[in-house]
Amino acid sequence: QVQLVESGGGLVQAGGSLRLSCAASGSIFSINAMAWYRQAPGKQRELVAGITSGGTTNYANSVKGRFTISRDNAKNTVNLQMNSLKPEDTAIYYCAAGLKTSGSSSPKNYWGQGTQVTVSS
Repeated sequence: QVQLVESGGGLVQAGGSLRLSCAASGSIFSINAMAWYRQAPGKQRELVAGITSGGTTNYANSVKGRFTISRDNAKNTVNLQMNSLKPEDTAIYYCAAGLKTSGSSSPKNYWGQGTQVTVSS
């Protein structure tokens, strides 16, 4: 069993900051890419930021310069520092990881349960 558990969501005023964290646990052999996605009401889930095991990052254009993704490979955690938040950043944020479990032959994608981020104007 593998679990991804997010924390750090909440309500913040526009211009404020939040830090999301996600911890992966269970019978994990290795983790490839980790990422944060978000889904706003009535919209499709979209990639916010991703990071490879080697530390290469990519960001959605809408968050470049404001959000920073980082990970700790030793702790199987990924974080998302969100600065200069805007009302349009309001969404449920999901952590995702491509990983191999002990005994598996190929990696699979796992998702967290999501954490709500609400930015008021």
